[in-house]
Amino acid sequence: MSTRLQAVRGMNDVLPDEAARWLWFEDVVAAWFARYGYRYLRTPLLEHTALFRRAIGEVTDIVEKEMYTFTDALNDESLTLRPEATASTVRAAIEHSLLHDGPRRLWYRGPMYRHERPQKGRYREFHQFGAEALGFEGPDVDAELIAMCAALWKELGLEGIRLELNTIGSPAERAAYRADLVRHLERHESQLDADARRRLHANPLRVLDSKNPAVQEVVATAPAMLGYLGEASLAHFEGLQRLLRASGIEFTVNTRLVRGLDYYNLTVFEWITDRLGAQGTVCGGGRYDGLFAQLGGKPAPGVGFAAGIERLIALLRESGREPPHRRPDAYVVHQGAGALDVAFGLGEALRAAGFAVVLHAGGGGFKSQMRKADASGAALALIVGEDEIKAGAVSVKPLRDARAQQSVPRGEVAARLHEFLKGS
Repeated sequence: MSTRLQAVRGMNDVLPDEAARWLWFEDVVAAWFARYGYRYLRTPLLEHTALFRRAIGEVTDIVEKEMYTFTDALNDESLTLRPEATASTVRAAIEHSLLHDGPRRLWYRGPMYRHERPQKGRYREFHQFGAEALGFEGPDVDAELIAMCAALWKELGLEGIRLELNTIGSPAERAAYRADLVRHLERHESQLDADARRRLHANPLRVLDSKNPAVQEVVATAPAMLGYLGEASLAHFEGLQRLLRASGIEFTVNTRLVRGLDYYNLTVFEWITDRLGAQGTVCGGGRYDGLFAQLGGKPAPGVGFAAGIERLIALLRESGREPPHRRPDAYVVHQGAGALDVAFGLGEALRAAGFAVVLHAGGGGFKSQMRKADASGAALALIVGEDEIKAGAVSVKPLRDARAQQSVPRGEVAARLHEFLKGS
């Protein structure tokens, strides 16, 4: 007896009713990006593993434990399903010289892959949309990206998403802070869990993000990054805060916020909600001015964010926001000799004229077909029977109101359908 095949754990089907919500959401997102001048970019699902090791950092959860990596037997290459898209975007910008004529505003959407323990809103195949503003140095673009998100939450009617903000300074400032942080953590090493001790010397800033209450107590007394910032870094952070206040965007400065990827500098931010159970980040990002050089390109600044589509869809569902339902304009019912041929041609002609039309398939009597027409949500039933064929006509029956059925010459159906639909 063969085992029943199912989807891979943590990789989910999106069935038609739910997929309609996704399509609507993605259309809203695409139009929103266009209003801000961001252009769409697609990158491959598979990249050379070295890209993510170099960009994200060797001592990160993603690289150490979560990437789907395998050796391509044909080319003996180590390849990885992308766990995030910033590294891929910067790689593409370098490879195709996208900044040769000036800065770029880019956006993407699609599936990402991380081998995590599946839980609500967190899956092994998950979907993100994100923006990358490449070649811009000032805090104005950092503020623009954050303001974009605030505008999207408002457009979607999502409440209870709060903004946390921090700066992690320049590499030199971070190195000085890192040294003092390590000394502090070493003095309390007995209170650290295994994960924090492992990161103590390899990636101590990630200890600040620990969810372990005992480690959080140690972190609470650690020095804050803000005390290590030079004049330029402080000016950048203060400029960002000024622009956000001027836009009426509320935020909290969280000096322990560092994000989970090694390529960040200066601005880091997260949009967080408590409305999905445990606290969860629905969108996060920051500045990564060193990533171009890190990946072998000409140095250039960059800043961006990524948002989790599954989590935002869950928020939409929780808030009761339903996408507009696109019902068919007409359902074509047919019965009798030659009726299918006429109905088939009628359906194609109406679709070519821009109408949404469902042609009945699978046989069945007239009453059965009319029940299917009603269940489809269509505004009208278009009836093609032997009498209609003899008369060269189509019977138009409104399904959503009490108007009487009418006979319309077959050649006039497309022209008159708008008239019928106005009353539905």
